[in-house]
Amino acid sequence: MSRGPVGVALIGAGVISTQYLTALSGFPDVRVLGIADLDVERARAAAQTYSVPFAGDVASVLALPEVEIVVNLTIPAAHAEVASAALRAGKHVYGEKPLALAPADGAKILAEAQAAGLRVGSAPDTFLGAGLQSAARAVSAGVIGEPVSVTAVTQGPGPESWHPSPEFLFQYGAGPLFDIGPYYLTALVAIFGQVSRVSATARQARAERVIGSGPKAGTRFAVEVPTHVHALLDFASGPSAAATFSFDSSVPRRMIEITGTEGTLSLPDPNTFEGPLRVQALGAQEWSELPVAGSTAGRGMGVLDMARAIRGGEQHRASGELAQHVLELMATITSSAEQHAVLPLESSAPAVPVLPDDWDPVAATLS
Repeated sequence: MSRGPVGVALIGAGVISTQYLTALSGFPDVRVLGIADLDVERARAAAQTYSVPFAGDVASVLALPEVEIVVNLTIPAAHAEVASAALRAGKHVYGEKPLALAPADGAKILAEAQAAGLRVGSAPDTFLGAGLQSAARAVSAGVIGEPVSVTAVTQGPGPESWHPSPEFLFQYGAGPLFDIGPYYLTALVAIFGQVSRVSATARQARAERVIGSGPKAGTRFAVEVPTHVHALLDFASGPSAAATFSFDSSVPRRMIEITGTEGTLSLPDPNTFEGPLRVQALGAQEWSELPVAGSTAGRGMGVLDMARAIRGGEQHRASGELAQHVLELMATITSSAEQHAVLPLESSAPAVPVLPDDWDPVAATLS
């Protein structure tokens, strides 16, 4: 088994890469060794900013011998292709969400990794942050008694108002369900386990959207996916959830509330790593703050947990299997809305142990 920090390379130097580079550059147990992008000059600029020793095209970065984990930050349509290329190059893969556009592609990635003795990890890793980890501990400790139901909502006017190139967020493999849904669904599956069946409806408010910022401001583009989705989920462990994913609301709202036999738990925005975490006991009139313990280091925590698990021979938490269940869940929600039917899920989801309270991303633990 190798020792010392784990070598990492990024494929994709777009908007999200800055958050990964900022976090990963501060973790002593990983070393960012390379960045690739179709726009090589953009990769070189990012490498210079973050003192990464190599930048180039995808093939040259995959050929770096000291790279063990490839972080796949490409657009959703390229996730499966880039993941397979990395696995063929003998690298573990950690990808942005979703794992792939379709469950069959996700299953192929997992099969390729298993055959090669390699690992797959996937965003989102926000469920590893202090807020959601503390929520998982509170549920497990019985703070609200036995969980009964969940209300989850993410809604707003859509990313075209702020994203300079938002077209891909309204194409197949994105939309509010596939783009924002993974944060909510991954958090819930990490706490409650696999979903057994779903029922859903979906709508598209407008056939076109207008880019609101950047050099392409004012440009109109086509919308290819539903922009408002309602889903009812049954978890195999017992609770049910009502979830809304929308790019059609003028009122931003982001919430998860878990109701139990003894009270209700209000979780933080699952697209963040922080709190607050609040509880209202049965019969109480006010919310009370609960302590939040853990790391808020940001995107890349899942990569670090995966790196440490590789060295320690343990299972990492933001796993490909977890991402595959969430991908199948989103695909089943889509099919349920199209067929106007209650549909079962056949896949399982691995149990996700909470992080230790003292898990420290900036501590050097690999020697």
